[in-house]
Amino acid sequence: MTTTTPTAPPQPTPAGNPKSASSAAAGALSNRWASAVALVIALLWTVPTAGLLISSFRPEGEVKSNGWWNVFTDPSFTLDNYRDVLSGGSSGLMTNLVNSIVISVPAVLIPISLATMAAYAFAWMDFKGRDTLFVAVFALQIVPIQVTLVPLLTLYVDPPFNLIPLAGTDAPGGGFYTIWLSHSIFALPLAIFLLHNFMHEIPGELIESARVDGAGHVQIFTRVMLPLMMPAIAAFGIFQFLWVWNDLLVALVFSSPQAAPMTVKLVSLVGERGQDWQLLASGAFVSLIIPLIVFLALQRYFVRGLLAGSVKG
Repeated sequence: MTTTTPTAPPQPTPAGNPKSASSAAAGALSNRWASAVALVIALLWTVPTAGLLISSFRPEGEVKSNGWWNVFTDPSFTLDNYRDVLSGGSSGLMTNLVNSIVISVPAVLIPISLATMAAYAFAWMDFKGRDTLFVAVFALQIVPIQVTLVPLLTLYVDPPFNLIPLAGTDAPGGGFYTIWLSHSIFALPLAIFLLHNFMHEIPGELIESARVDGAGHVQIFTRVMLPLMMPAIAAFGIFQFLWVWNDLLVALVFSSPQAAPMTVKLVSLVGERGQDWQLLASGAFVSLIIPLIVFLALQRYFVRGLLAGSVKG
């Protein structure tokens, strides 16, 4: 006599695991219709830029007589437009190009240097009134820049305590101090807030182990925090550089004529030589070269900086 062991009834298989929100969003953004919309947006963005680039290389007569698309049937190019823009008398932009570099580099380094130290203090130092002060710094982001222009300019022209005026015809440093300070003041609230958020995501075990080894705040900041924060610092540095480089409002208000950046000069070209489209086109692309180089050179740090807030367990 043989016995058979009863087998358990088969379990119903699940219909499928539900997709997460991130997977659903990724699928929606990568389907055929989303790709078609992205392609249309790319074309709408690229065609005017390509037309401006082509116009910057076309002779003056052809720029004024027909559209840039005629270059495909009757090609004609010249470098005279860039030559005139860079060294051509009143329309030359070389001095303003140097001014933009001189303005942008300190206007990026100053707020980053101050913001990293302030972010470390808010994230990892315990002092009285820390949370209140951080909320006050965060609230400064909602103050419109336009509200601060007149008080700042008054402070630069007539500073208290008999200090040296930073604005005017006899301003020290050629008038660059006012625009450096202004850009730094406007950038600090956002820089402190962003860098604090990145720095606060760093595991506390690293800080505790450094303290156990006898490291103080200076050693922790320089040897632990800064290397980990470099992607985030580089990402904000790119944003700040592009903001300062393309700024017009702050430059018009605070820069002296000898310290005017390229944006101010391009506006004067529009006003004084608005009929010379070939010069405006070439001047626009001259102002585009350095930001493009900076972005391409630091692109990997920019991408890492966007992901710097995520910490693996």
